[in-house]
Amino acid sequence: MRNMPAVLVVEDEPAIAELIAVNLRHNGFRPTWAMDSVSAQREIEAAVPDLILLDWMLPGESGLSLAKRWRANERTKAVPLIMLTARGDEADRVAGLDAGADDYISKPFSTKELLARVRAVLRRHSPEPSGEAIVIAGLSLDSATHRVSFLEQPLKLGPTEFKLLHYLMGHAERVHSRGQLLDKVWGDHVYIEERTVDVHVKRLREALGAAGPMVETVRGAGYRLTAKPVVPVAVTAREIAG
Repeated sequence: MRNMPAVLVVEDEPAIAELIAVNLRHNGFRPTWAMDSVSAQREIEAAVPDLILLDWMLPGESGLSLAKRWRANERTKAVPLIMLTARGDEADRVAGLDAGADDYISKPFSTKELLARVRAVLRRHSPEPSGEAIVIAGLSLDSATHRVSFLEQPLKLGPTEFKLLHYLMGHAERVHSRGQLLDKVWGDHVYIEERTVDVHVKRLREALGAAGPMVETVRGAGYRLTAKPVVPVAVTAREIAG
């Protein structure tokens, strides 16, 4: 759960907040709800989220004022922020963006659009992967040469399996939902079934051979690549024989 992106939802209407939270939770996010500026600031001080969904019209201090304050604070200035509001005029959109919002969604909005915008903003804020080789427990991936090996033995992977492995190795030990993997590996503009991820994970494990168990299934959550040592099958067989 701790590796799921944390989203602070600042919304004073409980029905809307619950709808947003339910959809975020079902799509691999960890939402927290704050109904006004005071509780929102309290949540921020307790833990900085990965993204903030901020309603413009709040009791007390407005969302616009909060956005300006958070952008001026060293601790929160880089946190991705999306404004939610019924104010859809161009002048209001400009004011929200000028206050530091990364994106702006006018009410009413579809949950699919909301999720797409959340993923897009998080993706824009994610650091670009380096071209350096990644080595985890004997499994090596070099993105510059497009080569993969395990215990110095070369492996052959298809292009999709290579991208999938690259992402998993770049975020080792973290659990990724099928939806997250679809967005990161295939792109959120591609509309394919989540079952596709299962198929490619199976192919990836087969291609990795003895390193296949490093790609773990986390029941009810998704997949992760673990750095725990993998004992080759041949070594195990010799030990049993001995």
